[in-house]
Amino acid sequence: MKIRSLAFRTDLVVRRLAGSVIVDHPSHQVVRTPGNPSFWWGNFVLVAHDALPEAPGLFAREFPEASHLAIGVDGTNGEVGPRAEWERLGISVEVDAVLTASSLRVPTRSAEAELRLLTGDDWGQVAALRLACDESRPSKDNTAFRTAKLAEERLLCEAGDATWFGAFVDGDLRTSLGVVDDGQGVARYQHVETHPAFRRRGLASALVHFAGTEAVARGARTLVIVAESDGAAIRIYRSLGFAQTERQVKLQRMD
Repeated sequence: MKIRSLAFRTDLVVRRLAGSVIVDHPSHQVVRTPGNPSFWWGNFVLVAHDALPEAPGLFAREFPEASHLAIGVDGTNGEVGPRAEWERLGISVEVDAVLTASSLRVPTRSAEAELRLLTGDDWGQVAALRLACDESRPSKDNTAFRTAKLAEERLLCEAGDATWFGAFVDGDLRTSLGVVDDGQGVARYQHVETHPAFRRRGLASALVHFAGTEAVARGARTLVIVAESDGAAIRIYRSLGFAQTERQVKLQRMD
């Protein structure tokens, strides 16, 4: 399957580097992350738009033991098919903005923080920040997912496949994000998060700019970030010079 979506292409780069098993078929791809079965978007099917009507059945056959449904829809313009039919099946539709830039503007607001690459000693603070930002209900599965995801991100950094950055206020990590380079000039941002008590202080804007500038200096020609179309984060990214080039479609359901 030839993938048109820049967002899903870079998603799959990350999944391959992280050790996921990806099986390619003419009309779809199956992505499995055995080490983190609770990770919805590590265990999903990516389908061409023409195969969309059969996608729920395809997912059920590929993941018969899954307690969730996760279907990525390849494309660039956000086509989802009959939304009312998905809702009738209890499937939610998520359409996100895919933004790109070749360089970034300096933030208009300066952030009072230390911006730097993370070291091995910082990962405990990353875990604490991730927990503080998690708005989902506490559960055994969610804890297992978060622990496995953090371990995966750290291994990517230790292997040289990703770089994680942090904004520190008085020595405490308050914003973090990752960047994965695909080796062909495209750098994809990962997991931008700011502690709830430290938002609206310019930390995320400063760190996105800092990380993007570092990526460009290392040879990246295209910076890619994905955001909710109507969320607060997209305004930050646009202010830095990111422009929407595509839309990414995901269908999901928790059974």
